[in-house]
Formats: sequence, C-alpha cells, structure tokens
Amino acid sequence: MTTQDPPGGLKPVSTRVSNLAHMLTRNARRFPQAPGFVQGEERWNWLAMDRACSAMAAGLAARGIGKGDRVLVHAKNGAEMFLSMFACFRLGAVWVPTNFRLLPEEVVFLATSSGAKGFLCHADFPAHAAAVASLVGFVLSIGEASFGEASLGALLAAHAGAVVADARVERDDPCWFFFTSGTTGRSKAAVLTHGQMAFVITNHLADLFPATTEQDVSLVVAPLSHGAGVHQLGQVARGACTVLLPTERFDIAEAYRLIETLRVTNMFTVPTILKMLAEHPAAAQFDHSSLRYIIYAGAPMYREDQKTALAVLGKVIVQYFGLGEVTGNITVLPPALHTAEDGPEARIGTCGFERTGMQVSIQDDDGRALAPFETGEICVIGPAVFAGYYDNPEANAKAFRDGWFRTGDLGHLDAEGFLYITGRASDMYISGGSNVYPREVEEKILQHPAIAEVAVVGMPDPLWGEVGVAVCVARAGEAPDEAALMEFLGPKVARYKLPRRFLFWAELPKSGYGKVPKRLVKDEILARGWP
Repeated sequence: MTTQDPPGGLKPVSTRVSNLAHMLTRNARRFPQAPGFVQGEERWNWLAMDRACSAMAAGLAARGIGKGDRVLVHAKNGAEMFLSMFACFRLGAVWVPTNFRLLPEEVVFLATSSGAKGFLCHADFPAHAAAVASLVGFVLSIGEASFGEASLGALLAAHAGAVVADARVERDDPCWFFFTSGTTGRSKAAVLTHGQMAFVITNHLADLFPATTEQDVSLVVAPLSHGAGVHQLGQVARGACTVLLPTERFDIAEAYRLIETLRVTNMFTVPTILKMLAEHPAAAQFDHSSLRYIIYAGAPMYREDQKTALAVLGKVIVQYFGLGEVTGNITVLPPALHTAEDGPEARIGTCGFERTGMQVSIQDDDGRALAPFETGEICVIGPAVFAGYYDNPEANAKAFRDGWFRTGDLGHLDAEGFLYITGRASDMYISGGSNVYPREVEEKILQHPAIAEVAVVGMPDPLWGEVGVAVCVARAGEAPDEAALMEFLGPKVARYKLPRRFLFWAELPKSGYGKVPKRLVKDEILARGWP
C-alpha cells in the first residue's frame, strides 16, 4: 500500500460511467419507431433522434468541439435545442444553455464566464449572435437566419449518416453548466457531471414519477434550459415521449388539448403555472384524467393554491424542493401526502421529506445542527450535489461548509423529518429588531378570498429599520382595500409581522421561470416611489 492509498487500501478500480447520450441509443434499439419528441406537426422517433444526435455531434466535432469544451446555447424550446444537449454529451463536451429571455449583454457574460468555444443561437436572436460572435470560435443558428456560418438543420443534413461513438467519461466529468438565476448578483455556472446526473435521473424515477415506462407521455411547459430539461432526461431514460407546446407562448387551453389528445401522463412546472392551470376554465373543458404526476418546484406553493389544484386536478401533484446546484434533489412530497382538507394529517407548509440518498441538516451560522422545529439554514449532502461553481473559488468557499452544501434557504425539520421552508435568507427582513419571514405572512393574506397573488417584502424605514410591504393582486371582479386587509390579517399574525402598507398591482413581476423574485418586487416599489 502506498502513502496515497486511502485507509484500508480501498480505492475505486474505475470511475468510468455511462455517457448520458447512451440513453438515446438504447431507445433507438428498443423502440426505434416509437415517438420520442413531438412539437406541433414535427415528429421524431427514437431512431431519428439518435441519428440526428450523431450528425450534430459530427458537425460540432468538425468545428473543433471535443471533450471538456463548452458549447453555449441560446434558444427557445425545440427539437434542435433538445438534441444539442445530447450531441454535447456524446462528445464529452459541456452543454451551456441560457434563459432565452436574457439580454445580449447578459449572454455575453455567460459566454465569457463559461469559456464557451461555440455558440448555438436561435434565429430569433440576431443581436445576441452579433454580441457573442467575437468571443467564440463559431456561431450556428437554430432555424434559418442571416447570421452564423450555417444552421443546425444544414449541419444535420451535411453530416447525415455519421456514426459518432459516445466519448469515454468519468463520474466527475462535466456535462452541463447549469446557470443560477442570478437574483442575488451575477449568475454562476453550477457544474453538473455525468455521474451526478445519472444519480439524479435514477432519483427522479424513484421519487417523483415512479413506474414511468415507454408508454408515458410528458408535456413540457417550462424552458428546457433548466428544471424542465432535467425532468425530460428522466423521460428519455424510460423511452417516454416528450411533447412541447407549438410555440413558446404558454397557451393553457392548448396545453389541455394536448393532454387530452395525446394522453399526457406527466409534466413539470412551477407553482405559478400550476395555479394558472388549476384556475383556467379549460380544465373543465378537456379530459385530463390521463395525468398521473404534475411535478411542481422552484418555489413553495401556497396552501390555498394547493387546495385549488387538488380540487380541480385530483391527487396527482408532486412537490419537490431543490436548487439547480443540487439538481432538484432535496425533498419530495408525493401525491399521497397532498391533502385537500386542513387537519393534523395535512402537514401544511411542508415541502416533503428527504429524497432517496440525500440528507438534510438545519444549521446555525456556526454550522451546528439544530433540533427539530428550530429555524436555520437548510444544508444538504448526497450524490445529487453539484461539483462546484466553475472557476469561482470564492463562491465555492461560501457555498460549502464541512462538506455540506449551504442552500441559502431558511427552514426547519419537524420530529419526523419533514422540511418546512421559511424563506430565502435574503428575503427575511428585520423590523424593530425582530426577524420577519415573509412566507408566513403571505400564506395568511392568501386566505382572503379577494386576493389571487401576493408578495411581502421588507422596505427601508427610518424608525423601524425595515417595514413589511404587501403587494397584492386581486381576483377578477374584486376590489379589496388596505383597511379591509389589515382588519382581516390582524388576528392571524403577530403585530410586528403585520405589513405597514398594502399595495395593489395588476400583476407581480416574474422571472423567465415563472417565479416572483423579491428583488424585482422591491425594485418596482422603488420605481413607483418609496416611501
């Protein structure tokens, strides 16, 4: 035994793992003519998808892309965008998708910070292509465009029939740079690896949508660049068909039509969109009985919205909590634990229990594990945790402590290990020396029948340091006023938690992923005049 050997002489003989692109090949062998991807009139079977993946990989390789190289992708949902992920995987390259709603200068930052070697850009974004062109070795358009050396369609035609073997990959080889949303500053590239993602896919199949097979159909209503892309990898692993809306516009009636006609069985979304699905009249006009799992994540769902979704859609909703850095794998609340009635079994406010293979710890500022019901930072360990932020040692030092990933979210565990999220550490405000967690107050406000949406934020105050401001969106036909809401809320929360102001807006500002970032709410309050 050498001095480098670990105690006991145990060390892995090999850390090689299956390349994630092999999932396409497996489906092409087992279900060659079965549908793998559908968008409008466009249909791809699994054999065509595997062949297109090799053709795209060959075209990228001809432009110098190899193992470890980063390929930046700025695109709306579509077949070529989806296939670009597997083409990068096949080469051992790193897929670097963006939020397609970003501005050109923001995409320039992502290109620079990721060290991208090539750029795949949707035809609708010539300004983005022009801004990035000088930073990368080549630009290819997704769709016919006036920019770039060629389109991906032309590249697929030029390399049709190419046979590209999956690159050899190790467990810790990067496959995806998952950019954070940047709500607390510049976006950071979370490094996801082949081995980590294999665990994530297996975990999703075990905990989120068990018993999924090639007979299932999955509808995409969110950007494939982030959580929806991870969800769809689980579908590909089982040979289930992926269905996209015909356009990037979220048409709820069209979504329900597709659910009925294609017998959709699962979908991934965020609470805001699930709320819209449950409240839309199309829910009563189309048959959605084929749905088995509607997975929602990205933010906690308010209790009143949960009740509505359960009443309209049935016990098919699945909640999970997880950041991009943990690839969505922290907790799960399965359909059986979603209850429509309040009571001791309802576990109101929980986001579920630990995912298989994962461990949660609530810690104080010094890293000490807290007892049940004590509030602290939610920390997590397990195989789903990312490899770290790319080229960002300072961020990595802040994100990890004693091996635990620090989520930046606040919450507590109950005696049985169910997790309750209080909110983001950055959302908490201090009023008169007391900590106020907005989510608790928001839950109470949403019990008022006239309120559809609300966001509570802390705003500067010369006397109290900060005071709460509740920005409300009224339901159609309702016109609540500040006095009525104050009277309604008074008996439900402690006086120091009561918002000092209630504002009424037509809508709340939302990110590209359907979330309501508190930073955007604060910015809008300031823009409209505060105090």
